[in-house]
This record gives sequence, C-alpha cells and structure tokens, in this order.
Amino acid sequence: MRLAVSVPDRAAMPLAVLAFCLIWSSAFSVAKLALYDCPPLLLLTARFLLAGVITLGAAAFYADWRRLAARDVAALAALGVLNYAFYLGLNYVGMLSISAGLSALIVSANPVLTALLAAVFLNERMTWRKAWGLLLGVGGVAFVVGSRVNAGLSSPVGIAFTLGALLSLVIGTILFKRLTPNGSLWLGNGVQNLAGGLAIAPIAFTFERVSDIVPSARFFLALAYSVILVSIVAYMLWFHILKVSGATVASSYHFLMPPLGILFGWLLLGERVEPVDIIGILPVALGIYLVTRPAQQLSTARPLTVRAGCSRDSESVECASRKVS
Repeated sequence: MRLAVSVPDRAAMPLAVLAFCLIWSSAFSVAKLALYDCPPLLLLTARFLLAGVITLGAAAFYADWRRLAARDVAALAALGVLNYAFYLGLNYVGMLSISAGLSALIVSANPVLTALLAAVFLNERMTWRKAWGLLLGVGGVAFVVGSRVNAGLSSPVGIAFTLGALLSLVIGTILFKRLTPNGSLWLGNGVQNLAGGLAIAPIAFTFERVSDIVPSARFFLALAYSVILVSIVAYMLWFHILKVSGATVASSYHFLMPPLGILFGWLLLGERVEPVDIIGILPVALGIYLVTRPAQQLSTARPLTVRAGCSRDSESVECASRKVS
C-alpha cells in the first residue's frame, strides 16, 4: 500500500515550517505598513485578485484542470471565503485599532480551537501530552497578551474583529481537512484567492474610497510582499503542511507567531517589546514540543513493543507475530 505522505515530504517539513512561520508572522507588520496608505478591504481586494490571477496563470501551464470537478471548485471557493475574505478581512479591520504584535498573538490561539474541533469532526486523537502542550501554549500566549493589553491602550472592537478572524481560520482549517478537495496546491490556492477577492470586492467598493489610497513606494512594496510571499508562497506552504500532518499538529506551529510577530513589529514598526514577552516564549516553545513530538515518537515506538519471551532484536516468526498482534 502506498503511503499518503512520501519520505521527501517528511524530510522537507522543518524547512517548510520555518519558511511558513517567518513569512506568516511578518505578514502582520507588513500589512500594518500597507494600511497606512490604503483602506483595509481595498488592500485585500487588490491582494487577492492579483494573487489569484498570478497563481491560476502559473497553474495553467502544468496543472491538470481535469481533476478539478465542480464539487472541488465549490469547496475551494468556500474555503477561500473563510481562509481569505473573512479571516484577513476581519484581521485587517482589527489591526486599524490594535498593534500588529497583538493581532499575531490573538490569531496564535488557533491550535487550541483547532485541536478541539479536530477531535470532534476529524477523529484526531487527543492525548494527555498533546492537551498539556496546548494548555501551555495558550497559557504563554495569554500571558503575553495580558501584559501587552495592560501596558497600553487596545481597542475592544479591534480585539473582537481579530477574534472573529481567528474563528474563521479555525473553521477553514477543519473544512480543508474534512472536504479534501482535489487539485494541485497551485489550483487550490488560485481558486481560493480569486474567490476571496470576488467576495470582498463589493464590500470594499461600497464602504471605502479608492481616492484614499496613497500610491507610495511603501504601499507598493508591502502589496508585492503580501501578494507574492504571503498570499501565494505562505498559503501554499500552509496547505502543504496541512496535507502532510494533522490539523492539530499543523495548527500548533501558530504558537510561534507571538514571539515572531512581536519581533517583526519591533523591527518594522518600532512597537515596544516588554520583558514579559520574552518570558512568555518559554511555555509556548514547550507547548509546541509536546503537541508535535509525542505522536511521532509513539507511532514509531509501537512496532518495537517487546512481549514476554522475545528480545528487542529478535527476528523470529513467532516474535514477529507477537509484535504485530
């Protein structure tokens, strides 16, 4: 029987996770830079439509469009509305009144909700170690969030919008694993970007004005970064990680977003970094380890279970049958 995940996919996972985390966490600060010169929904409309056209244009050269049935297109369009229009639309509106670092912190609670819903809807196993890891991760995030909220002014409305963005991302993650639409990552990402752009465009042109856009170098650089690296590269990495690992494990990497988001907020926007921000990284890192490592260790350890009368290195048929039984 052919394995669903190849060895090269597994070997490349650390690099894919690292690239995804760096791009995704920097996206909050880069978006904040673009928001200085452009209303949020118009910015997202341009970003989604450009990314959709580029991605589908690239997919047209080598992707197998015949594998994409009407059901797949509908599923990808629904995921685009959740993962793109709702998630980033609410997130960008929220960032108008809260810092990029705080936005990254709130969204990083994604693994907790995803793990709970994955256990219910995807039958993903919830072990005690994984549960403790999730608790440590959310505890570290809550510690940092609380300290930053108490240290400065944060709009409850902005926080509410960002919480709505978090919920949209969680539902989109579960639906992706549940629906498993056919099509390459290029096709899937292109359809979702296009669907997100078409869904948000009417709202953007109704409530925002094109004349408010300032055509600065900062705006065009931030838009290019968001289109190419975030909407195309990061999202393709994200769905690749989802395919290779479970929803709970994949979402646990979002616990890396708080420290990285705060770092990029400091580097690009000059946002303050408090000592408690650094302290909060410790339980976050431990939480990631507990969520991601034990399942792999247990899955490889089970075939090596030693029964009575068999040594660990025994290769006899009798002992082999006991190990399998």
